[in-house]
This record gives sequence, C-alpha cells and structure tokens, in this order.
Amino acid sequence: MLLSLIGYDPVGAWTKTADTAAELLTWKNPSGITWINVECFDNLEEINRLAELFKIHPLTVEDILDTFQRPKTEEFDDYLFITFKAANPSEGLVFEHMSLLITDDAVITFQEKPGDYFDGIRKRILNNAGRIRRMGTDYLAYAIIDAVVDEYFIIIDSLGSEIEDFEERVIDKMDDTFIQDIQDTKRELLKVRRVVWPLRESLSLLMHLDSKRIGDELEPFLKDLYDHIIQAAETIETYRELIAGIMEVYLTAASNRLSKVMKVLTIISTIFIPLTFIVGVYGMNFRFMPELEYPLAYPIVWGIMTAIALGMLLFFKRRKWI
Repeated sequence: MLLSLIGYDPVGAWTKTADTAAELLTWKNPSGITWINVECFDNLEEINRLAELFKIHPLTVEDILDTFQRPKTEEFDDYLFITFKAANPSEGLVFEHMSLLITDDAVITFQEKPGDYFDGIRKRILNNAGRIRRMGTDYLAYAIIDAVVDEYFIIIDSLGSEIEDFEERVIDKMDDTFIQDIQDTKRELLKVRRVVWPLRESLSLLMHLDSKRIGDELEPFLKDLYDHIIQAAETIETYRELIAGIMEVYLTAASNRLSKVMKVLTIISTIFIPLTFIVGVYGMNFRFMPELEYPLAYPIVWGIMTAIALGMLLFFKRRKWI
C-alpha cells in the first residue's frame, strides 16, 4: 500500500509519501487543504487506522474495500462519501474501484490499483495553476471526479472509432471475424455503460444534496460535470443503437448473399431437370429402342439439350429471374 499526501493553501503546497497513516498525518496541513491518496488495499491495518483517525464509519470502510460496490453518494456526520469506477489507461478497458471522502479540511481517495491518474491535478496544485488552491475540499473532489469522467470520453471515442470501422466492413468486406469483433465491442460498450449510468445517478444526488461540504460556488461546476456524464451516457446509447443497426445490416446482407447463391443453384438445377430426363431415358438398357441405330441420333440429342438449356435461360431472363 502506498500513502501519499499533498497539502496546500493559497500561499504554498507540498507533497509527501509515508508507510503509515500516523506518519502521514504529521504532514497534514492545519490551516489549508490536505489531499491523502491511498493506493492498493493490501494493508487493512493501515486502512483501519486511517479510518479511526478520520472517524470513518465501518460501513463506509466496507464499501471502500468492496471492489464490486455500485457507484453511490452518502453523507455522514463527519464526511461526504462518494464511490465510483475509474478507467485504468495503462491496462486498456479495465475499470477499478475508487472511493472519495470529503471532510471539512481534507479529501481522501482510495484506489484499488496503483497508478497515477491525477498527475494533472497534482501539477495544478503544486504550480498554483487555475483556481484549485483558492477553493475548498469540494472543488478538489470535483476536479478528481472530472478527471475520471474525462477518461470515460477517451474510451468512448475509441469505441466510436471501432464502430465506424464496422460500418465500413459491413458494406465493403465482411470477413470471418466480423461477428466476433462486433460482439467484443458490444461487450466493451456494455461495460462502460455499467460504469457511467450509476455515476450519473450519484452526481444527480450530489447536486441536490443539501450538504455543508458542498459550497454554492461549486454548483456551476457540478452542473457542468453532470452535463458531461449525461453526454457520455447518451453517446453510449447512440453507439448501442448503431451496433444494433450494423448487426441488422450484416444479417440482411448475409441473407441476400445466401438468396443469391440459392437462386443460382436453383436455376442450374431447373435447367438440368429436363436434360437429366433425356439422358435418363436414353441411358436405359433396352434392346429395341428407336433411334439407337440412327447415325445422327447422338448430335441431335445434344442439340435438343442445348436448345432446351438456352431456351430456359432466355425464359428466365425475360421473366427477370436472372
């Protein structure tokens, strides 16, 4: 488990790492904002120690450690708790469980896996860029969630590019892997949907939550964040409809190809029915059959069969069957 801390106020900022929660809290900013980040859940003793120091409810600790927990927002006496799923950009389409606690003077984030998702936020704090060092803990929490939502859009845009490729493949070159590829993309889209939609509900609750830890000045930022998550959700639904349409086009095209093949086979079979009849008649081993001794019988039969075949083709063409 890795424990890191960033303390800041309008005047300055600093960052520290530690092995224990007690050691980390010696660097806590007494007059400004402190951001504590916990990576990995392999040291339950230190997590419980941190929970004691910040008076985190045992049920909240369970939600933090439960990696299958659905995104939600809850308010307690000493903190506001938000849990959600974050994309791991280094591992493809993999989501990890993340939790966030907002207190009066600190924000605590818990990451299921190690990795630096918020380097941009840290740089803004350390370089005093933007408004983040002049705002409270609620704005820091907003910035963290906003960074997570931005990762959603990167994934959604990637899936959109795959869907555009499927639209070209379904028309130009449907290969043997088409169905498998589009099913894989459909599953990935469903995975993203399961992450985005619950966060939408959680943000909606956060916007309407009458909490002292969410200041009025944060309202426009929360509305903007909510608009982003709505946009992501709507884009996902649009992509799901596109995939359904592509599958329908694929099945229709496959059916048309099969119909064309069956049409050709049917025409060939129909042409050969009378020819087979003639050959069958003259293939019978009767001793006394007419025309058996006639010198021109063989070419005449071939001529009749050729005329029948050409006549049937001409008939099919006039009827626009071919």
